[in-house]
Amino acid sequence: MNQVANKKQKHIRAVNLALAAAAAAASFGMAAAHAAPAAGWTETRTKGFLPLVQQNEAGTAGAPAASTAAAAASAIDMAPGESVDIVLGLNLRNEAQLDQYLRDLHTPGSPHYRQFLTPAQFAAQYAPTDQQVASVVAHLRKAGFVNIVVAPNRLLVSASGTAGTVQSAFRTTLKRFTRNGRSVYANTDAAQVPNAIGNVVGAVLGLQNVELMHTGAGSKPQGDTSNLTIPAGASAVPHNPTEFSSIYGGDGTPTASQTTVGIISEGDLSQTVSDLNTFAANNGLGTINSSIVKTGPAGSSYTDTDGTVEWNLDSQSIVGTAGGSVKQVVFYVAPSMTLTAITAAYNKAVTDNVAKVINVSLGVCESSAYSTGSQATDDTIFKQAVAQGQTFSVSAGDHGAYECASGKPSRSTYTVSEPATSPYVIAVGGTTLFTNTSTNAYNSEIVWNDPSWQSGTVWSTGGGYSKYEAAPTWQSSTLTGSTKRALPDIGFDADLRTGAILVVNGQTSDTLWGSGYLNNEGGTSLAAPIFTGIWARLQSANNNALGFPASSIYKYFPTNAALLHDVTSGNNGSGTYGYKAKAGWDATTGFGSVNISKLNAFIQSTSDFAR
Repeated sequence: MNQVANKKQKHIRAVNLALAAAAAAASFGMAAAHAAPAAGWTETRTKGFLPLVQQNEAGTAGAPAASTAAAAASAIDMAPGESVDIVLGLNLRNEAQLDQYLRDLHTPGSPHYRQFLTPAQFAAQYAPTDQQVASVVAHLRKAGFVNIVVAPNRLLVSASGTAGTVQSAFRTTLKRFTRNGRSVYANTDAAQVPNAIGNVVGAVLGLQNVELMHTGAGSKPQGDTSNLTIPAGASAVPHNPTEFSSIYGGDGTPTASQTTVGIISEGDLSQTVSDLNTFAANNGLGTINSSIVKTGPAGSSYTDTDGTVEWNLDSQSIVGTAGGSVKQVVFYVAPSMTLTAITAAYNKAVTDNVAKVINVSLGVCESSAYSTGSQATDDTIFKQAVAQGQTFSVSAGDHGAYECASGKPSRSTYTVSEPATSPYVIAVGGTTLFTNTSTNAYNSEIVWNDPSWQSGTVWSTGGGYSKYEAAPTWQSSTLTGSTKRALPDIGFDADLRTGAILVVNGQTSDTLWGSGYLNNEGGTSLAAPIFTGIWARLQSANNNALGFPASSIYKYFPTNAALLHDVTSGNNGSGTYGYKAKAGWDATTGFGSVNISKLNAFIQSTSDFAR
C-alpha cells in the first residue's frame, strides 16, 4: 500500500508541476532572458547570480574564474518543466526591538537581562504573522508551486516548482552551464515579488547551485615540519582529540555531560556515527548518545559520503575536548551542500532549541552568500539562536585572507568566509599548536599557515573584515580598526601537522596515504569543534545558564590576559601579505585560545559573563 501511495503521490506532483510550468510559460512567454523591473514588484536581497559569474564577481571557488565565466557566458535557458526547489527567507518583524532585546539580554539592570526566549515566544514577537505568511504561501500557490512547507518559526518557507514557476513567481530566468564537469544553473536577474509581500520576503534561496558550502583543508601525510620554527623543548605533532582537553587546561573542569551539542552536517552519517562509537570505545569513554535529524524536504536523498571525514573530525574533536562526555550529539543533516540546504539545517537546530552550542565547520565566499540573500537569511536565524541562549561556533575558513579566490589568489585582495562573518556567531580561527616534548602540555601557538600543503593555494586560517556586515555593538572599531564585522573572535589548533588523529572507517591508520601514516586532520574545521567542546563544557559547569558569549569576550578578554594564550606570531596571507598576528586581538586568531579551567573560574566569579 505504501508503494502504491508513493507512486500516486509522485504522479500527482509531476502533473501539478507540468501544469504549473505550462501556466508560467503562457504567462511570461519564456522568451525574455531578463525580466525588467516592473511596477507593482519589489526586488528582494537575491541578486542576479549569473551576471556575477559572467563578470568574475561571484567569488566562486574551486575552478579558475576565467573558465567559469566563459562557461556562464554561453549558458542556456533551463527547460520550463525542470524541477527547482526554493526556500524563501522571510524578514523579521519588529527587528529594531529584537536588536535592542539582544543587547538588553546581556545588560545587567535591564528587565530582559538573562531572559532567554523559547521558540514560541520568539515567533510570537518577532516572526512574520500568520497572515503575512499566508499571503506569501498564496503567491507561491498562484505561481504553481507545490509541497509548500512553512518552518515552525515562520522564517523559512520551502516549496517545489520548476523553472517556469520561478519565472512566474520571481520574474527571473534560470540558465544552465557546466562548471567542473557539473551541470549548474543560476538566475539571470534579481528575484522580485509583488509589492503586497515585498516587506515580508527578504530573499529567494535556491535560484543557483553554482556556489556550494565547503569544508576545510582535509588530510595529508603526517607532516612536513621543516618550515616551522619549533620552540626548544617543544614538538609539532598530531593529537588524539582527547588530548585537547588537557592541552587547553581542562583538567579539573567538569565534562560536558549535562550539555547537548549540535553539528551541522550533510549526507550519509552512518559511518560517522559508527566511527564516533569506535573512538569512544578506544578511549574508554563509554557510549556516546547521538541522533540524526534530517533537515531537508520530504523525499530528500541523504546518500553523499564525501563529508564523512569532516563529520568525524567535528564529532570526535568535540567529544574529546569536552572531556570525553556530552549529554547528546545531534547531527543536523542537510541533503546537499547548497547554501539553501545548509541554511535550512541552521534553522532546524534553532527551532528545535535542544543544542546549547552548534558547530559549523563550513563556509562559503561572503560575496556569494550576500548576493544570493543567504547571508541576510542566516542572520535572522542566528539572531533567534542568540535570543534563545544558543551559540553557533563557526570555522573562519582555510584559505587565509583569500576565501573567495579561485586558484592562486591575488595576494593583496582580501576576502572572508560566511557564516563566520555573522555578528551572531563565534568565528573561530586557526593556530599551529606546539606542545612540550616531555609532557605533551601546552607550549605555545602561532598563526596556522602551511605553505608546504598544496602549493599555489593558501592553506591558512581565515580572518579579516566583512564587506557587508556592520561591526556589532560589542566589537569596538578602536580594537579592530574597522567599522565592519571583524573576525575571528578566538583561535585554536588547526594545523594538519598538529591536528587531530581520527578514527576513520573503524581505524586510525590512514587508508589514503598508506601504512605508517595516521588519519590526522585539521583546518579551522578542527578549531571550531575544539571551541564547541570547550563551550559545552563551560555550559555544563554553569548549569547551562550561559548565553551567547561574544559581548563578554570583547568586554573581559582585553584586560584578563591570564585567561588566554595570545598568539603574536605569523600571518594568514601569501608571503608577507595577509593579516599579521599581534598582541591582543588580531584578524588571524582573534584573542587566541583559552585556558579552560581558568576561564571557568573567571565565569563563576563574574556574574555577568555570558549571562
